[in-house]
Amino acid sequence: MQNGKDFTHFGEEGRAKMVDVGEKDPSCRCAEAGARVLVSRETFDLIRTGGMKKGDVLTVAQIAGIMGAKRTPELIPMCHPILIQGVDMSLRLDEERCAVDIRAAVRCEGRTGVEMEALTAASVAALTVYDMCKAVQKDMVITDLRLISKSGGVHGDYHREEEQ
Repeated sequence: MQNGKDFTHFGEEGRAKMVDVGEKDPSCRCAEAGARVLVSRETFDLIRTGGMKKGDVLTVAQIAGIMGAKRTPELIPMCHPILIQGVDMSLRLDEERCAVDIRAAVRCEGRTGVEMEALTAASVAALTVYDMCKAVQKDMVITDLRLISKSGGVHGDYHREEEQ
């Protein structure tokens, strides 16, 4: 087994490869990721009151995040197709920051983790917020995309300190 600092997605000749996870034991894998979309006061108020012409921003972004998690291996070349058992999206309005805070939690029983699925879900939800609001505001900022936690697998658990 290679140590955690080795890159596993390159073969002996330095070419990209998909890691063979066939020898790993299946285990419960969970990951949570987050992102934030910073918006103007006008955009924030329109999101809160349901005034965007494209519809309910938070609901559409929630569904988009779930779809993004399911399509991760189509977007990220070395990700394995996995049987996701659950995706829980949470979008919350942060009045003080004038922001949409996004959380994506993904779970599966498998041989590889779901960190990329959680990160993709958060990313797609943030991009959807931008798409739903771009007619009103072009200078929104998508920020703070990060892995918050993961559990399961040979590398053990991880919890981002500032999120605890």
